[in-house]
Amino acid sequence: MRRIRVKFANLDIEFTDRDRAIEQVIEWGEKGTWHPIVIYGPEGCGKSTLLRQAAAILRELGYEVFYLDPLGYVFDADVLLPDVKRAFMEFVERALAENALGRIAWAIFDFVNKVLSVRRGKIAVIADDVFQVIGVDKAAAYVKGLLNMIEHPQYNYENMVVLVATSEGLSREEIGRHRWAELMPMWNMPKKGFQHLYGEIPGNKPPFEDVWKLTGGNPDKLAELYRSNWRVEDVMRKLMNDKYLTADIVRKWRDWLEEAVEDPDKLWGRGAPEDLLRWLIERNLIIYNMHYRERQFWVDEPPPERDLELGIGRYIAWQTPLHREAVKLALEEYRV
Repeated sequence: MRRIRVKFANLDIEFTDRDRAIEQVIEWGEKGTWHPIVIYGPEGCGKSTLLRQAAAILRELGYEVFYLDPLGYVFDADVLLPDVKRAFMEFVERALAENALGRIAWAIFDFVNKVLSVRRGKIAVIADDVFQVIGVDKAAAYVKGLLNMIEHPQYNYENMVVLVATSEGLSREEIGRHRWAELMPMWNMPKKGFQHLYGEIPGNKPPFEDVWKLTGGNPDKLAELYRSNWRVEDVMRKLMNDKYLTADIVRKWRDWLEEAVEDPDKLWGRGAPEDLLRWLIERNLIIYNMHYRERQFWVDEPPPERDLELGIGRYIAWQTPLHREAVKLALEEYRV
């Protein structure tokens, strides 16, 4: 399958690694997805890029593809019916003008039906971070609508693939309360593929092992380090600010946080405050309740069972080592 070209740190490179994920997309394309597949994982781990690659693969397999990326303001209807494509793009244009991104996400059901009312074909819906624009509280209802589209279609179809990605930790909780989707985690890049990506970056740079221990294979954090001229403390301070790691937060939960930066599993099974756990999940600092590491449960390759150097516990993991280091910096900076 053709690998797409992607923008990475202002470089134009080929989609890197993720061989097993590509195999999974091909398998979904051959069989269809019986439930919407909701892919969750660390911010910047490559979910959005994988969805773009998935769209290209499914087109090669003969699918008509609706692609939604509200946060990137990217919408496409790669369908064979010119009238439907034109109507979709006109609808998108109006919704964007009215700052109504969520309306586009909900309209996808009608446009899929417009295609299937004319021809029985293969349809894919690929949606990236739609829950942020419709509201996490509506995530389950949206997924139920996608499931109904698969299980109780208004018109017959040959095959259907539905892929949704989210970085919102709370959306996983909302969706997981029901059996309307197959929740599949995706982790940062495996070391070999990440080293290839690191090799694409020009100029002087820190040794690969140092970068690996800071990023844990997260391509977005690699790009951020490059953009900051490898000034690690700048990246950590930006994370402190973005994640709202304030003096009040540190004072309130210092004891728990000091244990968690050494081993995130210290927050598991010991009565950690629910409001602390919810705050860490809400701020996308940790992945809570990590899935079993069997490959069939994961998109691409699972992380190691446990790697404290990278901040990965058996049950809880920091999204990247830099997230953990930002918390460490806040603990030190706001020490009483």
